[in-house]
Amino acid sequence: MKVTPAVNTFVGRPVERVEDLRYLRGKGQYLDDLQKEGQWCGAVLRSSVAHGRLVNIDTKAALDIPGVHAVITAADLPSVIPTIPFRRPNPTIAPYAQPVIAVDKVRYVGEPIAFVLADSAEIAEDALQFISVEIDTLDPIVDWRASENGATLLFDSTQTNIASVFEARSGDAAEAFRAAPYVRRERFSVQRHTAMPMETRGLLAEWDEATSHLTVWGAAKLPFFNRRAMAGMMGLQETAVDYLELDVGGGFGARGEFYPEDFLVAFSAKHFKRPVKWVEDRREHFLAIAHAREMEAELEIACDLDGSILGMRGTINVDIGAYVRPNGMTPVRNVTQFIAGPYRIANLAFDGRALVSNKTPAGTYRGPGRFEGCFFCERMIDLAAKDLNLDGVDMRRRNLLTQADMPYALATVSPNDGFAETACDSGDYRTTFDQCLNEFGWQEKSPLNGQCIDGLYHGIAIGNFIEGGAAGPRESAKIELERDGSVSVYVGSSGVGQGVETIMSQIAADALEISLDRIRLFHGSTSNLKEGFGSYGSRGTVMGGSAVLVAAKEFLAAFQDAAAERLRVPSDQVTVEGGVARTRDGRSVPLIEIAALELISREATYHGSKQTYTFGAAAVHVSVDPKTGRVNILDYVTVDDVGRVINPLTLHGQVVGAAVQGFGGVFSEHLQYDSSGQLLVGSLADYMIPISTDYPHIRAISLEQYPSPNNPLGAKGAGEGGIIPVGGVVVNAIASALRSFGVEPRSLPLTPPHIWQLIQETKS
Repeated sequence: MKVTPAVNTFVGRPVERVEDLRYLRGKGQYLDDLQKEGQWCGAVLRSSVAHGRLVNIDTKAALDIPGVHAVITAADLPSVIPTIPFRRPNPTIAPYAQPVIAVDKVRYVGEPIAFVLADSAEIAEDALQFISVEIDTLDPIVDWRASENGATLLFDSTQTNIASVFEARSGDAAEAFRAAPYVRRERFSVQRHTAMPMETRGLLAEWDEATSHLTVWGAAKLPFFNRRAMAGMMGLQETAVDYLELDVGGGFGARGEFYPEDFLVAFSAKHFKRPVKWVEDRREHFLAIAHAREMEAELEIACDLDGSILGMRGTINVDIGAYVRPNGMTPVRNVTQFIAGPYRIANLAFDGRALVSNKTPAGTYRGPGRFEGCFFCERMIDLAAKDLNLDGVDMRRRNLLTQADMPYALATVSPNDGFAETACDSGDYRTTFDQCLNEFGWQEKSPLNGQCIDGLYHGIAIGNFIEGGAAGPRESAKIELERDGSVSVYVGSSGVGQGVETIMSQIAADALEISLDRIRLFHGSTSNLKEGFGSYGSRGTVMGGSAVLVAAKEFLAAFQDAAAERLRVPSDQVTVEGGVARTRDGRSVPLIEIAALELISREATYHGSKQTYTFGAAAVHVSVDPKTGRVNILDYVTVDDVGRVINPLTLHGQVVGAAVQGFGGVFSEHLQYDSSGQLLVGSLADYMIPISTDYPHIRAISLEQYPSPNNPLGAKGAGEGGIIPVGGVVVNAIASALRSFGVEPRSLPLTPPHIWQLIQETKS
């Protein structure tokens, strides 16, 4: 097929998001906007005990309340209670799967015990207090050390609370450490926190008895996986279930996974043949959505005296909560494999251990494992540079990967947990590092390091990161011609607030050589395509966009054939340009004329198993008040190379938004538990997320100097990179500011009281 060069240039342009107009007009449709005739509303009774044996559940008083129709407990479900499937099955973690409702034991505060169905959400919630639950309490496990001890086991069928161990290896770390002239050991930790999307989770399910078909609204991130999981758990054919996306108020990795409520809502709808709706309140959100980040690492670094890093090794202990979530191993695996980040370190040996505890189960949150690993690595490099009396900037540049190293194989992980071996794909990592230094004004600001000005101590720091993306193995797209000559594009990528409607429309408009206003974009829902994979792991644009290119090629070939038939010439004598097919003798037929005769539809799949790696650097200037411990971000600059920029506006929003979430994780967000396993936060009054005015001095620059060779777009995942370096650079800047006090922070969050306490400890 011959297609002339594209006449459009939508890719790369700062096109304003097409989604935003309906949002700003209040015309978005979210799950809670959806109502079905005759629907019942659900409310979840959750365990108030962290660890205990379920003795008795009495629901009679709740059932006597007018408007209450049913109360579902484990006794009302099949004799074998379903457990939530894993995204990547692994026999080791099988015993730690979560049942859809508590059976015999409760293992965390917030675990579902019963599901009330009533005429309204208010009645259902009121009924919860009338359910009597008797629990024999057991000793709770509230930290990884107690979990490792094994004196109390969360699962009677196991002999350990260590659900899995990942081993990452490269080179010969033992030999590197034996020969190294300099070695340092340190311990670092990151606190438990989680995503806080504006919209909490919610689902509405409806069973059609006539067609034996289940429809679930409220899908996000993984509609196709969740459909497959739901069908298997309910004994249905996969085609008998549809997950439909609505507008979504943010995802960030935590929303859209399969949770117990998914099954309870759908089971109730099918069992009672009524539409059933459940919407999580914010208090539930703290208890029920996947937590993240809680890790402690004991690491060693080995260096030559010139700052060349010879090796790193260590153990990272990850508190994953009471059960293994469907993707609960991803953060553990990521921190184990990616802790060395963008640095050329030939000898690596890391063990990542997943330990269960009596806390809410943990999963992914933007940059899972990479945010933590970058903090550990960048902190260790700064400490080593100080010991060796080296400039941290020079030490980093010496060890950064270059284009000559590409492709650069990352450490091999076992078990591989369904992931193939991977390698950094393209780029000279010094380019973003040097540009970041220049944009930040490093030379001009360096004299401020450690200086006290008007009672505030100033510090600067810079660090580097990589962001993996384009998780395979494939993605699908479909392009259909409509009667009015417009084109409908369906993609398997999900919309979780990242602007997928705009980005995919830009890609499709360029590929089809038609104007943007002729594209209608549909995403995520399982009714659109035979197969899809969704949006996670910075894959949406790369995999979904590449699928659009494949589908566009097949669509244009079909248009060429249809035009050739209409013009009565062989197909190879027709060229396609700008939505018009032309013969060599000048005759032509536009796409809209073909639409009147034939509705072309082509569905295609893009296959890709090689990941992409965005790389970048971030620098920060802070001031610290030693009297209060308060930190001000005076300047923050991040520079990344994303291979190819599809839309500078949406990309900029992704990077800046991610950085702000990173600041929240560094300074304030903390899901604290007491010794009995009770979560000590329950509202946004005591879980402090950043607000829009907190961090006004963020500058983000995105480059496209090194396209990825691993996909036809040349693009790389870019939704998570903005958060990854924040912890490492901010903590190093605070240490630089407080170097006269000898303060060396090793744990997050760095709240004002924490920093103040560190200063006081150096005085004693």
